[in-house]
Amino acid sequence: MGSSPYAHSLTPPSTPAGRDGLTALVDRPDRAVIALDFDGTLAEIVPDPEQARAHPGAVPALARLAPRVASVAVVTGRPAGVAVRYGGFAGVPGLEHLVVLGHYGAERWDAVTGTVNTPAPHPGVAAVRAELPGFLDGIGAWQGSWIEEKGQAVAVHTRRAADPRAAFEALRDPLNTLAARHGLILEPGRMVLELRPPGMDKGVALAEYVREVGAESVLYAGDDLGDLPAFAAVEKLRSDGVPGLLVCSGGAEVTELAERADLLLPGPAEVVGFLAALAERL
Repeated sequence: MGSSPYAHSLTPPSTPAGRDGLTALVDRPDRAVIALDFDGTLAEIVPDPEQARAHPGAVPALARLAPRVASVAVVTGRPAGVAVRYGGFAGVPGLEHLVVLGHYGAERWDAVTGTVNTPAPHPGVAAVRAELPGFLDGIGAWQGSWIEEKGQAVAVHTRRAADPRAAFEALRDPLNTLAARHGLILEPGRMVLELRPPGMDKGVALAEYVREVGAESVLYAGDDLGDLPAFAAVEKLRSDGVPGLLVCSGGAEVTELAERADLLLPGPAEVVGFLAALAERL
């Protein structure tokens, strides 16, 4: 496919539930919530997360789509302020009511105020942050792995290791033990293991936001294991009579997500193209 997001068509979902979700969204866009993950969905996955930026077509597509629907929300594990900066979402005409739910919903940035609401940090995060460098060194896992500070969480990446998958699997159990010792949980992703407080997940954040808006349909797009709770939230909403569309970015790379999706798209360029085509349809 070409690089222009406007070259894409509105790809039909492959499941009846997904087609019902898209139909409901198109029929009543003013009652629909569009919720999107950031990394891997609106932005390409890159070796250094600090270099991640939204696809060039993402902001134009969202700015065209947002005024036509009840709400657009970015739901991410990143700090809300970081997602806003890397996405280029602030001060954009058409995105005056965008919401970014950061740290799996623990933080919230509203474009209308330009401010972030942040809870007090979990004490276990500070303890893990202090212990983690020596912990990795002690188990011989320091080379090729590196730590990302996320404020309300801490992540260990293995993408730069000589064998990223082997490093990921070798770290999984030790980091799970470390997280549990400090009252945290371990969230695996694509060559990243995140230690964060329990009770924070994208499903809780999405369900609460859909209720807040009073939405009558919802679209959620994600690419990784951390998006599974959001998929589950949409499935629960569908069982309660709220139509929903589940989009997996990255095709079948994350099998658990792809198997539950109504629509598989190869990556952020195609997600942006779908959003642009949806804006055209509306």
